Amino acid sequence: MAKNNERNLNVTIKNPSDEKDEVIISISSIMKQLKRFLVLWLVIAIIAGIFAFSFSAIMTFSKKTPAKALVSFSYSGIEKGLDPAGRKFDINSMKNPLVIERTLTKLGFDLKMVEDIRENITFDSKIPQDAYERLTTYKSVMESASSGNLAAAQSMLDVTWYPTQFTIYFDFGNAGFSRTDGVEFLNTLLDCYRDFFYEQYGYNESLGAAVKVVEYDSYDYAQQIDLFRNSLRTVRNYLSSLSNDDNTAFRSSVTGYTFKDLSEYAKTVYSIDLDRISSYISVNNVTKDKDSALAYYDYRIENLNRDKDEYAERLASIDSSISQYQKDNITVYGDNVNTESTVHSDQYDSLFRQKTSVQASLAQAKQDINFYESRRDALKNNKNSSKANIEKVEADIKSLSEKVSQIVDLTQKTADDYYENVQFAHAYNILIPASRSVAAGIVDAVKGSIKLLVIVEALIFMIYLCMAFFSALKNDTAKRAKAVKACGNDDDDEDADLDELVDIIEEEAEKANASQKNANKNKKK
Repeated sequence: MAKNNERNLNVTIKNPSDEKDEVIISISSIMKQLKRFLVLWLVIAIIAGIFAFSFSAIMTFSKKTPAKALVSFSYSGIEKGLDPAGRKFDINSMKNPLVIERTLTKLGFDLKMVEDIRENITFDSKIPQDAYERLTTYKSVMESASSGNLAAAQSMLDVTWYPTQFTIYFDFGNAGFSRTDGVEFLNTLLDCYRDFFYEQYGYNESLGAAVKVVEYDSYDYAQQIDLFRNSLRTVRNYLSSLSNDDNTAFRSSVTGYTFKDLSEYAKTVYSIDLDRISSYISVNNVTKDKDSALAYYDYRIENLNRDKDEYAERLASIDSSISQYQKDNITVYGDNVNTESTVHSDQYDSLFRQKTSVQASLAQAKQDINFYESRRDALKNNKNSSKANIEKVEADIKSLSEKVSQIVDLTQKTADDYYENVQFAHAYNILIPASRSVAAGIVDAVKGSIKLLVIVEALIFMIYLCMAFFSALKNDTAKRAKAVKACGNDDDDEDADLDELVDIIEEEAEKANASQKNANKNKKK
């Protein structure tokens, strides 16, 4: 029997597994959407910024933000918290009633507003940069000090600081001013304080406005001479102190004089003009009332004797203090050599300055006593003066008055020029004046709107990013859905072709089996 040949066909169909849902978005898609909404975002951001600024401006102008200015002080002693006179510096002197009254008068406002203004002026100080650096450095040193004498280290590291810059705030709304008037008042106040500052620590503090002899003709002739004598003494002493303090050989650009020039001028008038008129009055017995003049001399001599005794007692007390004063000693140890010296003492030096001043006053009192005694004795022994003598004395005194007034004026102008341009050239500076009304409102509105603008613009920007992101996500999702649908159609076509292939294979298999059977039958036959 013939061998049977068999053919077997195995078909395996593998169905693809369902993929899980995935979210896929590209950066390029997001960038396209950002470009798409860019114009819209810019328009909304600009409109929102304008509304935020407008809202802040309305709030700023409605609440009347206080006007402010920045000033600084720079002179020897301010770093220790002292004023130019060596006393404790107080910034509240800037709202001194005298300064406010001058400001109100200058602007033509009612002086009744002084107290309301004082209550609405406040100050804020700023720590100097060098003090801040010392504070931070010393803090680091102290934190690292874990052993040794901590108290000694603390005494060496002095962290005391005093402000040199101050911000002045003026709540003009509460004081009853409009913004324009409030700003103008504050700036004028700062200018008036400059004059007040120089008056306190410059010319008028030491010389005084009373040095000018006013209405001298109401006194007797001898008394008039005494008034001019005191004025010239005051001027000479003041010029002497200025000359000692000046190490620049200052010559005023206003008057053209130095302090030495003015001192020599005052000395000439004092020793020549004044003494000449005084001796003429004594010799010729020029007086308006002899009895009154004698009483005046007796009174002056009596007072001067009391002053002399007082000066003598003070001088003895100072001498005793100097003799008993003991300075502190300091010993420096070296290699087999120990050096001992006394420590500088301000109190000891102050005693010597007091002694010098008292000695000068005592000597002057003695000279004045002798002078008035000689006048009194001459007046007692002489007859009354003639009318010609009186007219001559009056003319000479008038000329003397003009010279003294000229000396005082020149001294005042020269001293003011010196203090403003040399001694206190940078003592008081207006760093930032109060801003004018519209500019101040705009600046305050901008500053006030910054925070609101940042918040609003940040929110709009986040919305802009979210819109671009979700729009890109939506577009990419739609594209993916289309792609999946297309892939699904392709799978259906593949299944149809596979079924057709199976049918063909089955048909061919049946044909093969039929042929095999026919062949087997033929073999049997």
